[in-house]
Amino acid sequence: MRKMKAILLREFGGPENLFYGETDKPVPKANQILIRTVAAAVNKPDVMQRMGQYPPPMGESEILGLEVAGEVEQIGDAVSKFKPGDKVMALVAGGAYAAYTTAYEGHVMHKPASMDFNQAACVCEAYITAYLNLFMLGALKHDQSVLLHGGGGGVNTAAIQLCRNLLSNCKIFVTASPGKVDRVKELGADHVIDYQNQSFADEIKSLTENRGVDVVLDHIGGPYLESNMKSLAVGGTLMQIGVSEGVKAELNLALMMVKRQRIIGSVLRSRSIDEKARIIEKFTEVVLPKFADSSIVPLISDVFPLEQAAQAHKKMESSQHFGKIVLEV
Repeated sequence: MRKMKAILLREFGGPENLFYGETDKPVPKANQILIRTVAAAVNKPDVMQRMGQYPPPMGESEILGLEVAGEVEQIGDAVSKFKPGDKVMALVAGGAYAAYTTAYEGHVMHKPASMDFNQAACVCEAYITAYLNLFMLGALKHDQSVLLHGGGGGVNTAAIQLCRNLLSNCKIFVTASPGKVDRVKELGADHVIDYQNQSFADEIKSLTENRGVDVVLDHIGGPYLESNMKSLAVGGTLMQIGVSEGVKAELNLALMMVKRQRIIGSVLRSRSIDEKARIIEKFTEVVLPKFADSSIVPLISDVFPLEQAAQAHKKMESSQHFGKIVLEV
C-alpha cells in the first residue's frame, strides 16, 4: 500500500503529542471518494479526540479531522455524482489531517467557484452542525429569537451568519468574552453578553422583557443548564451539542413541564452514513447557494501548514481565535 503524509498521535494528551509523519494512503470503498486534501479545518472535537475523550466511530480513521476540501483523486465503483478532478468539500468522521482523505459520496459537495479551498474546508462541520441543530432540530423560525454560546468559535460564527441569511427578524443573542464582544456585534448579533462579567440569564430576562428566547444552542454543558433553562421562553428548545465544561447538573423538571420546554441532545459525528447524507442533501439545497453567491463567507481566523497542527491546536485551546482555524496541505 502506498504511503502518505499525515498528522499522527504518539499518545493521548497535549498538542505536543501530534507529529507529522507517514501512514498508509486510504483506499476508497465502492461508495466512497478519495480526495487529495488541499485544506482541512480544526474543530473542538479534534482537541477532545487528541486528549482521548472523543474516539472516532468504529471503522473510521483514527487520524484527526472532520472536514476537508480538495480535489477528487479516485472514485469507488458505485459513485456516480463525482469524477476525478472535481473540486469538492466533505464531511468526514476522521482522517482530514492527511494528504488524502476518503469520504462517502453522500457526504461530499461540489465546491462553489466563489470559494477558495481554505474557505471550503470550513463549511462541513461548523455550518452543518449549526444548520442541523438550529433549523432542522431546533425548528428556529422567522420572527423568533436565539441564544448562542461560543463567542468567536467556528460553530457560533456560522450560526450567526445562518440566522442572518436564512431568517427575517430573528433576534440573535450571543455570549462572548470581553475581548470578542465588538467583533461578535459586527458579525450580526443583536446583543452580546459578556459572560465573564454578566449573568446571561438575567440579561436575557431583561432584554426580552421576561419572555426568554425560543432556542438556545449550547456546547458548555452542566454549568450552564440552569441558566439556559431560565433563558428559554415557554415552548422553547435547548439544543445541547457539547459538554466541554461538565456532564452533570440538576434540572427543575416541574418548571420545564410548566413551560413546555424541550432539551435535545445532538451529535453529528456518530450519526449513520445515510442520516448524514440526508442532512447534507438538505444543507446543499438550502444553504449552499448562500455560499455560491457569497452571501455567506466563512470567517477564517488563522491558517497553518499541516505540519504545524500542534500550533493550530494550541491556538484553539487559547480561545484567542475568531472564526475557523485552517490547515493547509
